[in-house]
Formats: sequence, structure tokens, C-alpha cells
Amino acid sequence: MLKAFLSACSISFCVAFCFQSMAQGPARAIPLNPANWIFRPGTAEFLPVAPNIGGVIPQGAAMKITNGYTGAVVAKNIDFSEGLIDFDMQPTDSNFAFFYFHRQDANEAECFYLRTGWGAGRPDRMEGAQYNPIIKGIACWNIMPHYQGNASFGLNIWNHIRLIISGRQMLVYVNTDTRPTLVIPRLEGNTTHGSFAFEGKITVANLVVKPTPVTGTVWPSGTEGFDPTDNDPRYLRHWQVTQPDTIPQGIDFGKNLLPGKQSIWSPIQAERRGLINLTRQFGGNLKRRIVWLKTTLVADKDWNYKIRLGFTNDVWVFLNGQYLYIDKNYYDEPSMKTPRGRLSVENCSFQLPLKAGANELLIGVGNDFFGWGIVARLDDTEGVKIE
Repeated sequence: MLKAFLSACSISFCVAFCFQSMAQGPARAIPLNPANWIFRPGTAEFLPVAPNIGGVIPQGAAMKITNGYTGAVVAKNIDFSEGLIDFDMQPTDSNFAFFYFHRQDANEAECFYLRTGWGAGRPDRMEGAQYNPIIKGIACWNIMPHYQGNASFGLNIWNHIRLIISGRQMLVYVNTDTRPTLVIPRLEGNTTHGSFAFEGKITVANLVVKPTPVTGTVWPSGTEGFDPTDNDPRYLRHWQVTQPDTIPQGIDFGKNLLPGKQSIWSPIQAERRGLINLTRQFGGNLKRRIVWLKTTLVADKDWNYKIRLGFTNDVWVFLNGQYLYIDKNYYDEPSMKTPRGRLSVENCSFQLPLKAGANELLIGVGNDFFGWGIVARLDDTEGVKIE
């Protein structure tokens, strides 16, 4: 089945023709030679002819990246915003194969990648193809687990990739020209234009760009797709947040880390899917840090409500000044929550015993691993007002 799927690459020019009605303007082949790329010496090879390594052999030159994950190979003189991007890629490493676009630098970019060790040869696996933004140098894969999908691709053979970008929307096709592998209703990065880059042990061929606005995608051109939580009033979207504090080494938590009267609070609003994105606000953490979030719930009467909380990586929850809940969610550790240690309302749930009147919900969030944030949702809002 996989070979049959990959045979679609042989009609890449026909596929390109099928999309002619979606864009106007000439396609541009990006030269795969050392003069057009920024790379560390010894980390990339430029081949006059794409190697015969399985699958449909691309035409023309190829770029072979051997550096693994020690720095991206970046295209020169590219400032891409929207349009079509096509390339053939042959991954050889059983970890990842990265393609960056809208790249300003190593700190700000958009990223599509194949999780080769997990999904190669396994089209049934949900995490085969993924998207995440790079925000302030942090890959936000663990706080946006919904941007992933299964894909039919293989190691050590050629795979055809197509990205269609229109405004803030993106469709990704992996070895297919019909059903999208990924549908991204809104690109989440801080930048809307920039260069291309590749990273990982991969060989690349036939990199072609059609940098013109694209219509006929899932949503009207220039707009973003709907947020599936927009009409769900159960999400806690409005909070106050402190500045981060460093958690001393060797200490899990102490009451001295609680916010004091001198703490300065600033408003923070939820992004798509109810996400309080602390990475966008504060960047990542080389050392373990903590911030505090607080909001108010006004109940008609004393009542227990169930709250569902997604978080990375530590939370300490207080209600009206009293301990209520403590938990951890670290990827690939015993504390890892569904789905696989990534932030989701599936992570945990517990009872919220509200008293009649105003109730202060206070949550400490600790982090030292990739992105951080929370998403909180009540099961029911009958008799309670979320301020």
C-alpha cells in the first residue's frame, strides 16, 4: 500500500497542473547548490543528480544534509509569505525531518516535520506528520497537540511534500494530492513571512515555490479558520498573570513561591482552543520557573463543579487560598498524561467546590521543558459566572 501511495510522486507535474487554478504567477525552482544556502562546513552536500534511493527518483540536483540537529540549513534571499511549496524529501534518520518556513531566525519560524521514528511505514499512527510554531526559540509541539495527523511515508525512500499557504491557513499533503494530511486553520507563529530551512538527516530535491496568493483552500483567502471552541462558554479564558520566578534547584515547591502583596498582575487572554500560552508571553526556560494565574468564578450557591485542566509541566491549584490540587505532566516520564505528555483538556480533572459568591482560583504553573501554559474548562456553567 505504501509503495502504491508513493507512486503518486511520479505524477508530480500533473499534480502541479491540478493546482494551477488555485494560484497565478510563475513557479520558481530554488537552486540546490552551496551558493544559495547557509550551512556549517561539512554539514551539507550538494549533488548534481538526485540519488536512486527508492521510490520515484526526482529530476535534477539534490541537497544532502548530514548534520542531524546541530543547526538548520537555510535558504538565502528568500522572503516567502504565501503560495505553494513543493519538494521531494528522503529522510534517513529515525527521529525527525524538519522543514521551516516564514523563518526570521532560529527563534521565530513556522515548522512542518515528519516524525520519522514514529510514523515511517505506519500510516495508522496519529503523530506521523506534525506542525508547530517556533516562538522565542521554543518549539511549541507540546502545547498544541491538535496539529498532527497520520501520513503514508517511508525512510530511505523519496517522499513528496506539498504545502499550500493562504493567509494564516495551511494545507499539507504528504505523498497525496487529494485528501490533506494536515489542515491548519491558523498558523500560530509570530511571523508571517521569511526564509526556508531544512534540518535533520535528509536529502532534498525539486524544491519549487509559487509565491502568490492561493484561493480555493478550505477557508476564504486571507482569513483564518474557525476555532472549534469559539462557541463554548465553559472555557476559562481571562486570567491575571505574574512575572516568572525561578524555582530554586532541588526544591519542588514551597509556600514562599506563592504570590505576595508585592506581586504585579497583568491580564492574559486565551488563544485558540482556550490555551493560555505562557510561551508566547515569557519564552522558554533553561531553569525551572513558575508563574501564577488567577481568575474569579461567581457561584449562585455552594456547589461542586468538575474542572478539566490541561497543563505543562507542573501545577499547584488553590481555591480561595486553600490547597486543592497538585500534579505533573512531563513527556516520556511516569507523570506523563494523555495525550503522551502534551497539553490537553484530557490531562486531568477534579472537583471544584465553589462557595456562593466570588471564588478566587489560583494556579501556579512550573516549567523547564519546551512550551508551557494551561487550558481550563468547566464541565457545566449552570449557576456559575466566569469573570
